[in-house]
Amino acid sequence: MAPYVPYPPGLGKVGYTVPEGQEDGHELLDPRLPLLQRADLKDKVVLLRVDHNVVKKGKIMDQYRIEVTLATMYNIIERGGRPIIMTHVGRPYDKKTKSLSVKLEDESIEPVVAYLQRKLRIKFAVPLFHVTDNEGIQDIDTSINWLINDLRAHKIGGIYLPNTRWFAGEEDKGEKMERFVVQLAGVADVFVNEAFGSWQPHASTYYITKYLPSYAGLCMQSELIHVQEILNPKQPFLAIVAGAKYDTKIGPLKAMYKKVDKLILGGVVYNTFLCAKYGVKIEGVEDSDIALAKDLVEQDKVEHKIVELPFVVESETLEARIEGKYRTISIKDFTPGKEYSYIVDVDPSSFDEPHVVEAIDLSKTIFVNAVMGLMPHFWHGTYKMDEMIDYNRSAQKFFGGGDTLQEFKSLHPGLYQKALESPKYYLFTGGGTVLKVIEEGDPFALPTVKALIENGKQYGYNPQ
Repeated sequence: MAPYVPYPPGLGKVGYTVPEGQEDGHELLDPRLPLLQRADLKDKVVLLRVDHNVVKKGKIMDQYRIEVTLATMYNIIERGGRPIIMTHVGRPYDKKTKSLSVKLEDESIEPVVAYLQRKLRIKFAVPLFHVTDNEGIQDIDTSINWLINDLRAHKIGGIYLPNTRWFAGEEDKGEKMERFVVQLAGVADVFVNEAFGSWQPHASTYYITKYLPSYAGLCMQSELIHVQEILNPKQPFLAIVAGAKYDTKIGPLKAMYKKVDKLILGGVVYNTFLCAKYGVKIEGVEDSDIALAKDLVEQDKVEHKIVELPFVVESETLEARIEGKYRTISIKDFTPGKEYSYIVDVDPSSFDEPHVVEAIDLSKTIFVNAVMGLMPHFWHGTYKMDEMIDYNRSAQKFFGGGDTLQEFKSLHPGLYQKALESPKYYLFTGGGTVLKVIEEGDPFALPTVKALIENGKQYGYNPQ
């Protein structure tokens, strides 16, 4: 077997810890999965797909998803590769109008590039391509060849492509996608996927593997290793899941419910469950979702896994936390037919209730993909939840990506920094992807991961 290339010294262990008692965790990876460590990178241009979707309104909200990819960048450059990096930012495609907008001030990768240049002290070039109104970027034009020449000559440290979702072919399934993928493949020799959080089969995550030798990056490997600790958790297993719409969580919730010992719900998902169980009406909860949630209510009457948070915050407005317009209410007072305004948070006192404290304290594995309240005004429930989870010092704690991590860092900066270094915490870059894995029951069934395995067959990848 080729020698294992460890996490580079000096960059810390952020995003690349392995389960206790395992030398490198690779026994948990499908042996057919092509690994970056075994790729021939010398003098190769390496197309690296990352998940640097951390920019909102032109500002980086949390650097974590950038930091965890530094090891792969280091590995590529140290072994003679020359990187071309790409990521998506935001959702520039409007499904209703079928138009693609390029918003330089909101969804550009420029803030990420500026951060990397400050962090690594190397120059990244960002190519400029023609933008068509309402249709985004149609092509990678030949002007990029000048930058690739400079990249190979070490005149620049790397190339960072514009937001992949600005390209008309990124989410297309037809001729535009085919043209974009062929153009992407034309600028590189090797493809590396580091974007665990981007599991959907798009041009830059999936179809590109049809054209270039392709490998899983170090962060991708780490995520695949750790998600198996949730698929095979130490019991008791507690999951805390929230969401803005119930119907998007049905599949993961059904799969999660089978696996957990206890389940705590938050956000609109919890509001929907309460409506279905108690026959109340809560502003913003759709009748169709309530109907869908009744199956979960009936199931829980038998298995009693859902830990109800007894005190919630009702508000007459979503715009702000206005004194006199919000109040704490108890679900004990719910009666069929009663109507409520928006329920925007869980009152922190809910986490002091004995049955809630017990559910958290006795758990050996805790998975969190939840923000309890409507941020930024209603944060108090999430703040208390994070504290209570940390009080359990023996449990292995897993936090999902996106808003969960962003609010964790915002509300508890000290605890967040401790979590980065603690073997008892693991922070995923993609919480939604973890839910998808739980729903499927197999991390190697993710479309983007399957594509890497199929690519390995195509190019004769041999792990030995």
